[in-house]
Amino acid sequence: MAKYFDVHPDNPQPRTIGAVADSIRNGALVAYPTDSCYALGSRLGSRDGISRIRAIRDLDDRHHFTLMCQNFAQLGQLVHIDNDVFRAVKAATPGAYTFILPGTKEVPRQLLHPKKKTVGVRIPDHVVTQALLAELGEPLLSSTLLLPDEAEPLTQGWEIKERLDHQVDAVLDSGECGTEPTTVVDFSSGAPEIVRRGAGDTSRFE
Repeated sequence: MAKYFDVHPDNPQPRTIGAVADSIRNGALVAYPTDSCYALGSRLGSRDGISRIRAIRDLDDRHHFTLMCQNFAQLGQLVHIDNDVFRAVKAATPGAYTFILPGTKEVPRQLLHPKKKTVGVRIPDHVVTQALLAELGEPLLSSTLLLPDEAEPLTQGWEIKERLDHQVDAVLDSGECGTEPTTVVDFSSGAPEIVRRGAGDTSRFE
């Protein structure tokens, strides 16, 4: 059964955040809130985490995983980014955007798109997510908590606990955080290509 952690949305309790971070370090798969919707997260190099996320969401090997970063220092270690793209991404973060870029050697090979060698990265604008990333001290391997054949992601922590009780190890609940996934912008060719229109304003990339 999944452990259930309830935290304040504006002032998350450090002890609770620490307990969730410890569970991730020890290999746990967690459901956690972001500034767009709930996500599944595990430690960056966890093969078990990758396979469990693929199983829950019924994903193939062409799916772009997202590396949730606390700041640009982390993001810059994971992807190749030139000056023009850097300025565009910097202006839109933190926020509800995922950017697809060529991965560096710091990214485990199994996370990269098999042909393009790209990966998704983002910097969230959410107090609880930022607190978790700060405590964890490293990027979090993530994917939107959108179940197969469902139109919208799950939005309530208690419902996630109820439905995924035997598929995830922990649920971090800070209240409802919306149903719209991030806007996804592919910068792998240098010019922005909007792959998915979501919570982030797309006008700056059009």
